[in-house]
Amino acid sequence: MTLKLCVAQLNFVVGDLAGNAQKIIDAARTAYAEGARLVLTPELSICGYAAEDLFLRPAFTAACDDAVKTVARELSGLKDLVVVVGHPSGGDDRGKSVAVQHRFNAASVLREGQVLATYAKRELPNYQVFDERRYFTPGHGVCVFEVEGVKVGLLICEDAWFDEPAALAKQAGAELLAVINASPFHVGKGGERVLRMADRARATGLPLVYAHIVGGQDEVVFDGNSFCVDADGTLSGHAPAFKENLFYVQAVSAQAAIKLEASLVPERSLHADLWDALVLGLRDYVGKNRFPGVLLGLSGGIDSALVLAIAVDALGKERVRTVMMPSPYTADISWIDARDMASRVGVQYDEISILPEFEAFKASLAPHFVGRAEDTTEENIQARIRGTLLMAMSNKFGSIVVTTGNKSEMATGYCTLYGDMAGGFAVIKDVAKTLVFALARWRNANDPYGTGSNPIPERIITRPPSAELRADQTDQDSLPPYEVLDAILERYMENDQSLEAIIAAGFERADVERVTRLIKINEYKRRQSPVGIRVTHRSFGKDWRYPITSSFRA
Repeated sequence: MTLKLCVAQLNFVVGDLAGNAQKIIDAARTAYAEGARLVLTPELSICGYAAEDLFLRPAFTAACDDAVKTVARELSGLKDLVVVVGHPSGGDDRGKSVAVQHRFNAASVLREGQVLATYAKRELPNYQVFDERRYFTPGHGVCVFEVEGVKVGLLICEDAWFDEPAALAKQAGAELLAVINASPFHVGKGGERVLRMADRARATGLPLVYAHIVGGQDEVVFDGNSFCVDADGTLSGHAPAFKENLFYVQAVSAQAAIKLEASLVPERSLHADLWDALVLGLRDYVGKNRFPGVLLGLSGGIDSALVLAIAVDALGKERVRTVMMPSPYTADISWIDARDMASRVGVQYDEISILPEFEAFKASLAPHFVGRAEDTTEENIQARIRGTLLMAMSNKFGSIVVTTGNKSEMATGYCTLYGDMAGGFAVIKDVAKTLVFALARWRNANDPYGTGSNPIPERIITRPPSAELRADQTDQDSLPPYEVLDAILERYMENDQSLEAIIAAGFERADVERVTRLIKINEYKRRQSPVGIRVTHRSFGKDWRYPITSSFRA
């Protein structure tokens, strides 16, 4: 006995219920024509993940119900086809004296126009970027359905990270576990998923198919990477990463056991995953919000160079515009390198000197600053002039300004509020400076999107980084070496180590106290920064919720 199933690894738009439903219908029809009789769509595929407080609106849940009915109706003529669709369900229980919310993160099993069963997610994550307990009630049931003689146990994402849901499905007769998911990407997450699902397969003695979503949604990126494992935990198939794919799996029954057969993609490097996550995150933010393109300030430095390379890979050179805005402190090599890179990648390049505006600001403020030497005030004025010019061009032409600040700068406040932080989307907000250099070198050695090799001039990578807001300035005038800063940042911010533990690991007390103090006092800046792409397990954003006003210093 053989069951051919299809994982519809698709990119959905939050709230586009009609579009998402049509995408599911089209994928199911294609899979059916290829012989598949079971189609798995990802978690909350009808509405997209995550719809956040849209889940609190009864009209939204009702519209999702209608979309599920549309999918069932449109596929009703496909004999013996079973489709699993993720969606929110439930609403107010008005039978109580006080309205009680009973919403569920659910999935319905559709067959020939009918809903065979609906399963509610039992384990609701409430950590990192997840906030499902705000919206949903845990389910308590079990869902096992039969397709082509195979009994399939349905789980939703977090359910499969715990023992009980899968064990109950097996007790109810499941011979194959189908897990539908919306699990945001961060570095290393793909390998962790495979290991945990292999453990689940071995614990139950059942093969498992992991169906995952793909695409960018505001801060998070979903990487696809659907896969299947046999009952002994062996990886038996793996879908491509960061792209839509109809991933076919053959469930072959032999000698009272089911073996899974599917294609396997080659293993990928950390930098390849990171690059694709940044590209997809930017492409979907721009595309799903219907911006015509992006605009960025090109300084001749490493951060703006990396963002430009990502933008061209994501959108194509025609939808990317760069502006070089030299100040009195801009080095000649910055002009030369900025022009060189813009020429290499073929984008529109403009130059607007900020000298007249800078002099005008200083003249206006001179009577009020009498007796005070120039300091960071004048440095920030330059950054804010640039931010104003970029936003003016954004208003005029409609393209969104992408900022170029990295995680190390966001952490320590080495950035200017309403200056270089001004914009709509922060592409490398979760990429530490040391990783910025590594990604630049990786991109120069690889051309994953066919937009050209070696886009970043070598001198941009090798010269000491500088904001160029005063004479002979380098980043290390204000910060510890990035190798030290980033290591402390990872230990303190990402992994919650104490100051004393970091010092005990060999770091200088002065450096630890300096970096952690900067992290704490710059929370007010980060609260006002644009959203950006999350690529680590803890980013500044939904992962990091610290008070601005606080006296705790450990």
